[in-house]
Amino acid sequence: MNEDLKVNLSGLPRDYLDAGANENVSAAVSSQVPVVESEPELVVNPWDIVLCTSGTLISCENAIVVLIIFHNPSLRAPMFLLIGSLALADLLAGIGLIINFVFAYLLQSEATKLVTIGLIVASFSASVCSLLAITVDRYLSLYYALTYHSERTVTFTYVMLVMLWGTSICLGLLPVMGWNCLRDESTCSVVRPLTKNNAAILSVSFLFMFALMLQLYIQICKIVMRHAHQIALQHHFLATSHYVTTRKGVSTLAIILGTFAACWMPFTLYSLIADYTYPSIYTYATLLPATYNSIINPVIYAFRNQEIQKALCLICCGCIPTSLSQRARSPSDV
Repeated sequence: MNEDLKVNLSGLPRDYLDAGANENVSAAVSSQVPVVESEPELVVNPWDIVLCTSGTLISCENAIVVLIIFHNPSLRAPMFLLIGSLALADLLAGIGLIINFVFAYLLQSEATKLVTIGLIVASFSASVCSLLAITVDRYLSLYYALTYHSERTVTFTYVMLVMLWGTSICLGLLPVMGWNCLRDESTCSVVRPLTKNNAAILSVSFLFMFALMLQLYIQICKIVMRHAHQIALQHHFLATSHYVTTRKGVSTLAIILGTFAACWMPFTLYSLIADYTYPSIYTYATLLPATYNSIINPVIYAFRNQEIQKALCLICCGCIPTSLSQRARSPSDV
């Protein structure tokens, strides 16, 4: 009775209502049939592929240096400890770039983002700090040439290593411990989830270390020129020979410092002036050269070293080339 009342109140013919009811039943049945939706295709950013490739090359190259220094007991001098620290930091940076690529496309979560960015910040910070420590060691080896090979130098080297790795680990833990922009995107820097303040601190610290390295290399250059002049006088070399040796030393220092500045300065300055609203292509374009510094470091600091070259030759071919074993170190080898 109630159903008839409701139908009559509708003011529509019963045949029309029955037809509408059948359509509703058909729609309900069709809605219960599972619809197979195609899964969205995974779109990979080409810049991420380039960064992952760079990380792979960094890891392989620096792993060789780490293994050579670790397995060769004769490479335990302060200089080799610092070169090993640099290679280890760059190795971790390369691994961090690879992990970042894997987590970004296969295992996306806030925890993985924080751990990955923490590893990358800590490793690159340790890399830059190791470069500064190597510069300090080179300056001390020239300025205090008579007392450099002493127990105090070894102790000082270990103190530098503890300080630089402790500082780098603390910087890497900041995002993990809560100093990130996951809860407030307006505070993000060009590298999410780092905050703008965090990126500014890292950038200013880099500029400070670069200025310190520049000052030290200027002093090293003066010492090298003075030593080359003294050697030329003692052995009665011609002025042209002294000029060539000095120019080679200055050129080497210029290449070392110029490469470091060219790789890191664009990203450092961009991090200071930009934030998360800027196009990501600018971040990739400035970050990629910074990763190249970790590719170049083994070539400049490790593979140019005679002792590492000898160890590498022993591993690869089981012998040391005569030209390498008879080569003498000159004042330009800084």
